[in-house]
Formats: sequence, structure tokens, C-alpha cells
Amino acid sequence: MSRLKLAVEIISAHNLMPKDGQGSASAYAEVDYAGQKFRTSTKEKDLSPVWNEKLAFTIPDPSNLPNQMVDVYVYHDNKSSQSKNFLGKVRVYGSSVVSEKEAAVQHFPLEKRGIFSNIRGDITLKIYTVNETGDDFIKVEKAKEEKSPAVEMGTRVFHHLPKTAKQDSKPAEVEKSEAKVVHMYNAPQPTQAPQVFHAPQPEDYTLKETSPHLGNIGMRRDKLNSTYDLVERMQYLYVRVVKARDLPTMDITGSCDPYVEVKIGNYKGVTKHFEKEKNPEWNQIFAFSKERLQSTLLEVVVKDKDLVKDDFIGRLIFDLHEIPMRVPPDSPLAPQWYRLEDKKAETKVKGELMLAVWMGTQADEAFPEAWHSDAAAVQSDGVAHIRSKVYLSPKLWYVRVNVIEAQDLQPSDKGRFPEVYVKVQLGNQILKTRVSQQKTANPLWNEDLLFVAAEPFEEHLVLTVEDRQGPNKDEVMGMTIIQLSSILKRFDHRSVHTKWYNLEKHAVVDGEKKESKFASRIHLRVCLDGGYHVLDESTHYSSDLRPTSKQLWKNAIGVLEVGVLSAQNLLPMKAKDGRGTTDTYCVAKYGSKWVRTRTILDSLNPKWNEQYTWEVHDPCTVITVGVFDNNHLQGGNGEKATRDAQIGKVRIRLSTLETDRVYTHSYPLLVLQPSGVKKMGELQLAVRFSCSSLMNMMCMYSRPLLPKMHYTHPLSVTQLDTLRYQAINVVALRLSRAEPPLRREVVEYMVDSNSHMWSIRRSKANFFRIISLLSPFIAISKWFADVCNWKNPITTGLVHILFLILIWYPELILPTIFLYMFLIGIWNFRFRSRLPPHMDTRLSHADSMQPDELDEEFDTFPSSRSADVVKMRYDRLRSVAGRIQTVVGDMATQGERLQSLLNWRDPRATTIFISFCLVAAVVLYVTPFQVIAVLAGLYQMRHPKFRYRLPSVPVNYFRRLPARTDSML
Repeated sequence: MSRLKLAVEIISAHNLMPKDGQGSASAYAEVDYAGQKFRTSTKEKDLSPVWNEKLAFTIPDPSNLPNQMVDVYVYHDNKSSQSKNFLGKVRVYGSSVVSEKEAAVQHFPLEKRGIFSNIRGDITLKIYTVNETGDDFIKVEKAKEEKSPAVEMGTRVFHHLPKTAKQDSKPAEVEKSEAKVVHMYNAPQPTQAPQVFHAPQPEDYTLKETSPHLGNIGMRRDKLNSTYDLVERMQYLYVRVVKARDLPTMDITGSCDPYVEVKIGNYKGVTKHFEKEKNPEWNQIFAFSKERLQSTLLEVVVKDKDLVKDDFIGRLIFDLHEIPMRVPPDSPLAPQWYRLEDKKAETKVKGELMLAVWMGTQADEAFPEAWHSDAAAVQSDGVAHIRSKVYLSPKLWYVRVNVIEAQDLQPSDKGRFPEVYVKVQLGNQILKTRVSQQKTANPLWNEDLLFVAAEPFEEHLVLTVEDRQGPNKDEVMGMTIIQLSSILKRFDHRSVHTKWYNLEKHAVVDGEKKESKFASRIHLRVCLDGGYHVLDESTHYSSDLRPTSKQLWKNAIGVLEVGVLSAQNLLPMKAKDGRGTTDTYCVAKYGSKWVRTRTILDSLNPKWNEQYTWEVHDPCTVITVGVFDNNHLQGGNGEKATRDAQIGKVRIRLSTLETDRVYTHSYPLLVLQPSGVKKMGELQLAVRFSCSSLMNMMCMYSRPLLPKMHYTHPLSVTQLDTLRYQAINVVALRLSRAEPPLRREVVEYMVDSNSHMWSIRRSKANFFRIISLLSPFIAISKWFADVCNWKNPITTGLVHILFLILIWYPELILPTIFLYMFLIGIWNFRFRSRLPPHMDTRLSHADSMQPDELDEEFDTFPSSRSADVVKMRYDRLRSVAGRIQTVVGDMATQGERLQSLLNWRDPRATTIFISFCLVAAVVLYVTPFQVIAVLAGLYQMRHPKFRYRLPSVPVNYFRRLPARTDSML
């Protein structure tokens, strides 16, 4: 038998209001139709939950469906108090319900339940009617009975089969127990249970709070002398092999090629070997993780390197139970001389070995330089690439070259006017002036050229004056070289004295440059600008905003401490022995200090437990932590070496952190790939921001974000973009020369070097960010329209009372506004976010991109795609720009209509307006302002019976005003 049913698909919700006091909500949806109440499952701590659940309702009277209503409520499941908090509602009228074939997914803004409801967000639904036959339904519901065991069991699945004779005669008690599984709230039981279909859940991109075992977290201490209390304490067995003496002769030639093996269980560390040396000196440190130790004996063996088989010289054996424990700030353990023993440890042999053995933690000074047991397979030339290091970015300066004029230039062709320009080069940076308008021997330019230089100054300024004789044909008329160390450094906008520099020209004799001779001279003003901050990061994620000159720095306001704990569920990045593996390290950047953890080899769940500290000078800054896969375990620093792969990064804005609170969270590592957004794993961090003076930090909010020079003598946007690109290149070049190098791909990924490139994804994301900012104003206008239309008479009456009070007592308007904002701020304190910021795929529109849009974002510049693809993308860009153009044009039109009120563009319209202004002036002069305001307000909020659907007279008048669109081509 066919029955008509109402299907309500609860797909998702977006941007719900936090209700749990931790910046999140555990949301579920409840649908009420014809006395039947069904609900979805609860999505824990998700402000944008995705349900994809289908609820089916019996329609008692299909002919009466257009007169019925479907109410969808969204609640926060408050388990602590066994209650629910209202998150919004949607009412759908039965007259809008269509059949399944005509149904479409619809987005509904969530509505308030009353005037004091604090609601935001929207919900996505699909509502339609469907004909169902038989009893083949799947019922999936979470049981909510407190005393029912179904609460612990979670979701239940029941398959209804055609009833047999035995099933018809089953006891009533069994039927009652089965009926309890579906949660019906106290509503009348429908004739058929709801249908709920669970779609595959999307990948979890949320931030998770963790509870790691951190050491000494509650102890008071000097913030600058960290005791590693933000990381889990890890113990290591350290063995420092210093040197040996008086080793015996092992070869026929009377020589000895010694090296040392340090063995414990299956782990073995080997020092380098010396050729023909009886008194070698190694000074190498080995570290063995205590949790991986498989033996209680440590064996140190000295051997002689041989072509066929290495010879045994002697050994030492230590019992781990007798090894001392050393914890900083204890002084390092002094090494001792030990006499070598034979294989049976019975007699002493010739030779002594100096070493030190102790148990320590990752806070030990020897930890960064140690050869860890899990890296024993790494070759000696790759060891440097797996150690933890701290790097410092070079101090960057802006070099300002003001090219003023030149004198007495001597072109080779006396019969033509020279077209002279100046080319200035600093390292790989080359800038040129325009061609002088004075085509004489004394050209004039007066142009500023800006460069980026790094201390220590290794490059020189090279200026050449050239004559453009034709296309790709320039003649050098003179050259001068200026050392940066000799240039004046200025800290403000005070003027710098100019100077004349001699230009030299090389004389060519027999095809070779033999000598230089005086050519002419050039007038310059050159200085190092230390009053600016050289931007080498994206302006949205800057970690340092101080000027270059140290004399202008303020005192630090606090300390930032970050513990890099571990990573979980990383994806394999390379193949090894027929399986996937990852060799992971982390890089953190804040200010000029970069830190790099050690590389954990062959692990998808690495543990670093390393802690680092930074001084903070401005709270409105961002720290960036990136995770990379090391592809340089075998060494190799050339340009053709394999690049380290990006696994993901985390950004944390310090101003969003509470002071002295330890944040321990697991951050999703998200990477946008040509195939879409991908979760590469999770990174667990412990972060603490400590403030030395709350007053100083509060005063920072009253100061300019950038140094003074950025406002008194600002640089153009084009200059800033060019200089930032140059700064990134300088920093990447310097850090790549460190040991181990911090490679260019790491630096560029950490500072977002490609953030300026076009991306339709970013354009969409920014557009919807603007829409979300405008949504409160739209909601207010809709609310006021509801007040004017008397949808809720009680609310409208209260608004009328408040309106009249404010009119008769206008001095209360501003206090009321500020008091209202104060109360709203106090109310929102309960719902403040307790989590640090993290990557949001929905905000970035990374989860809704089309393959071609992603391919466009990853395309090179210039494009490497075919002409047809580029044409298609260009057409798409034109369509997007066309919509933007239309919006901007509409805004300009409204502004021009306002101007045309008084500019007599339309004489009749201006006559009407100035006549109205005259009448209004007279009326307002003789009538109290309160009366005018009351009449205007009451007219605006008049009852719908007195309203007309046609636009009002002022609206019609304004729309008829002329704009300058008539003059557009």
C-alpha cells in the first residue's frame, strides 16, 4: 500500500553561536511536524556541523499539507546540566513542499525565538514528499534515556522485515522495549518511525584539546631560563667519547687506524676513524633513548679499521644501574680515563679511553649535538641535516639611493643627444632610473631607488651610467662602486648630505680592459634607513614589527614559550623498503629567531618534546610552526638536491592567547594540493604567553602597528611588494648557507612568499568574509522590518515604548547605546573562544574548490597551460571581475544620485528638493524636534494595514535622480 510521507533531510549548519563556554557547541536538529518530533544525532564541539540525516514523517491528511508547518529547531546539547540551549529555528510552510523529483537543497538563515535571543548562522535542508511502500525502513537514532543501556551503546540499526505469524504474536513487552530505542521526546507516537540515513562523515579538521604529561608546569621560575616544563620529560643515555691514548700497534706496518663502537642492545653508534693515529681525539656524543633501551649493559669497543676485518683493540662495559643522573643546571659531567679490557673483561690491555657516561634529559646541553640512536643509519655527511638548531635571520636594512644628476658625460657618438639612465645593482637586485629628460651631457633625474641589504654587508652598490643607443644596445659611460659599510645610517627622516662620486670608465686595449680613467661624476644621496621595519613576511602574519635600528627598540613586554611535543597519524611522504615512511622535523619562526627540531626518522607518530623561548615586543604578532619531511639524510646541498616536502603549518596569533595559560592542543596539518585540501596529520603543541607587565602590554594597543617612518614617509604598495620579495630572497640565501641549511623552500613556505598570487579560491573566501561582516546589519534590518510589519506585537510594542523614551529624553540615546554594547560584551564573555586560532578549510573555501580552480592556483607564473585553458580562465576571471564591477558601479551610482540633489543636473528634481528643504526648515523651526521624530518613527513602524506594497515617494524620487552612468562609454 502506497503512503505519502514527508521527508526532511538535515544536511548541515554553518557558523552557529557558541554555547558551551569554550567557543563551540554540540549541536543537533529537532523537527516538529503534525505532533511528531524527531531529532538528529549530536555533533560534538562543531559550530558548522554536518549531519546528512533524513527524517521521515507521516502526513495525516495530504490534502491539508499546504496549511501545515514544519518547524526545525537547532539546539546545543548541554550534557553537564542535562538541558538544551536554543541555537535557532526555521519554519517552512507546507505550501512550499514539492515532490522528491522537484526538491532542491535550500539554505535557511536561523531565526530568533525572541527579541533577546542571540542567534547566528544558517541551516541547509531538503524537504519534499515521497511515496513509500511497505515497512522497509531503516531506523537509526541515538537513545537518550538516562537509565537505558542504549545510552552506552550509541547508534542502533533495525531492519523491519515483513511480519510473519510468529512476529505478529510476540509479547507486548518486547514491542515496548523496541519502541524505546527511537527518541520521541514525549510527543505522540507516529504510525511510522523516522528514516535516518547516515552519509560518510567528512574528515575531521577541528582543533582538539589534549592532556599531555608536562613536567614542572606549576613551578614558578625565571621565564628566560626555561626548565622544559612545556614538554614531556624524556630520558636519554649520553655517551661522550673524547679521545684515546697509547693504543697498541695493530698492523704489520706498525700503524693503528682506530675508531669506537658504542653498543647497547640492538643500537650501535660508530665514531669516525683516524688513519695511523695512536692518540686519536673524537669528541663525539651519542644519545640513546631510555624507553628504547633493550639491555642493562653498555659496551664501548675500540677497533682498528682494516680492509678485510676490523681488529679488536679493547673494550669497556658499564652497568646502567650505576650510571649517574645529570639534570641541568648541573655542570657537565667530567670525562675520565679508563683502561681498556680484553674480550673476557679479565685483563687490562694496552691503551686508555677517555669518556663520560650519564643519564640526562632533552634539556641537556649535549642533546642538540648528539648522534641519536634512531639515526644510526644516517651517513656521516647527513648527520648535520637531522640535528636541532637555532637560526637568526640577518638584520635587514633598506638602502635608499637618491640619484640626482651627473656632470660632463662624454658619449662616444658626438653627433647625437645621449639618452642617459642610471642602473644600480646590489647583489641580485637591479633597479634603473628613467631616461633623463635633459638630453645633454649634464642629465638630471632626482629619483629614489630602494634596495634590501643584510648585515654583515657583503655586497657593494654598483652604479653604472648608460646611454641607450638603440634596442638592446646600451653603452656604459661610467661606473662607481660604493661600500655599504661606509654609508650613513639614519633612524628618522632627517636629511642626508649629498655627495659627488667619481665615475670611472675602463679603456679597452686590444680587446682587453687594461686601465681605468676618470669619465665624469655623479651626484647621489645614499643612506641606510633604519627607521622602517623591513617586511619579509606576509603583512597578515607578521611576527615582528620593530624597526631595523636597535636604538629604536622598546623593552620586551613578555615571553612566548612553545613546546613542540609530537605529531600523530602523519601520511607517508616517501617509500622505503617497500613501505611508506616519513622523516619529520619542525620549524618555528617568530621574529628574527628560527628554530628547527631534530629529525625523527622513519616514524608516522614522531615525538620531539623540544621547548623554545622567544621575547615578545608586540602582542599583535603571529608565530608560525611548519612541519616538513627531510629529504637530505644522505647529505647534498646542491641546487639539484631533492626539496624538503611540506606537511603543513600552524599559525597562532599571540593576542588571542590568555596570559600565563598553557594551551595544549592538537592542530590539524592541512595542505592544499592540486587534488584538493588534504589532512596530513596532527601536530601537538604546548604554548604559553607570559606577560612581564600588563600595563605595558595594554599601552601597546594605543601605539601604531608599524614604526613611525611608515606613516611620516610611507612607501607605496608596489614598493612594499617588491622590497618584500627582495627581503625573502636575502633571508633565504643567508639561511641556506647555515649548517645545517634552512632551505629556500622551507623559508618561502613559512613566510607565505606566494600569498600575493591570484587565486579564485582566495577571492571567493574574501567575498564571503565581507558578506559575513554585513550579515549582522542585514539581520538588524530584517528584524526592524519584522517590527514594522508587526509580526510579533509584543516585540513591536516594546520597541515603541523604547523609541518614545529615547525621543523624549534624547540625552539617554548615547548612554543607552554604550550600555547595550557593554551588556552584549559581558554576555558574549560566556561564549568566548577558549581555543587558539587554527586553519579553517570552510573559511578558506578549500573544501569546495573545483579541480580546474585548484589547477589554476598551482599553475606557474607565467602560465604553463595551453592557450585554450588560459582563455577559459581569462573568461572566468572576466566574469568574476564583471560582478565586482557591477557592485562597485552600483555603489558609485547611489553616491552620484546624492550629489545630484543639489547640482542641478536634473533642474526639476533639484527644484523639488530645495523646495522641500525650505518647507522642512520652516516646519522644523516651529515644531519641536520630539514631535517630528515621534511622527516619523510611528509612521515607519505603522501597522501593515496602513501599508502599501508600492515603493514610497522618497524611494521613487531617489531612484529617478540622474547619475553619471549616462556619460559612461
